[in-house]
Amino acid sequence: MKALIVEDEVLAAERLEALVHAIDPEITVVAQLDTITETVQYLKSHEQPDVIFLDIQLADGRSFEIFERVSIHSPIIFITAYDQYALKAFKFNSIDYLLKPVQSADLRAALDKLKRIKHKGGLSEDDLAILKEIVRAKSQPFKHRLVIKAGNKIQFRNADEVAYFFADGKEAYLVTQKESRKFLISYTLEELENILNPAEFFRISRKFIVRAEAIAEVKGLMSTKLEVKLAHPIEHELMVSRERAADFKKWLDQ
Repeated sequence: MKALIVEDEVLAAERLEALVHAIDPEITVVAQLDTITETVQYLKSHEQPDVIFLDIQLADGRSFEIFERVSIHSPIIFITAYDQYALKAFKFNSIDYLLKPVQSADLRAALDKLKRIKHKGGLSEDDLAILKEIVRAKSQPFKHRLVIKAGNKIQFRNADEVAYFFADGKEAYLVTQKESRKFLISYTLEELENILNPAEFFRISRKFIVRAEAIAEVKGLMSTKLEVKLAHPIEHELMVSRERAADFKKWLDQ
């Protein structure tokens, strides 16, 4: 099997090649490239490899530009510093991704997956659009302040003042941590999921998003049912939905 590594950090590229050889000595790395321009030129003048390890952010831009300049039929394993919360939606049948720094176990799993599946032939336009949007969204800074609705006055609350957010019909509210005061906001919970730091906030159910620093304890009522208790009294009962319980536990254990 022939592999191409496109990575602009020399040490990271060399480490990846060493890991690949350690896992499967029969894989030959045909080249290490570090720019969009070099990669396009290489793919136009050489036979396409069996797999491409492709860093999302390269020295001369984001690697998506490569797909706009040359047709790629090789399976792609992306390499990225973006966390799993950003990329959890990006798990296509013929594509995988590795988080930096690349771990041997993750690389082995990606190569095993590559051997198991039958490649469908390049990235579709929909696939590429989805990945572009994920990275674009993650490139935006997280919200540190939120404007609240208070009559004809413009006020705001810092994100680190918030205990949780909740939805009530079509309206959404934030609740402060110390005073447990609620304020109407102009965002939906779906929008908040995209603009809040996922290391600090987690959507535990359809109606609630909680902040890690506000949590006092989590009670296991049944094997798959969790109740979140905050440090200050609140008017709501915060229950983690069954389908989010496993991800919630992982989030707490960061």
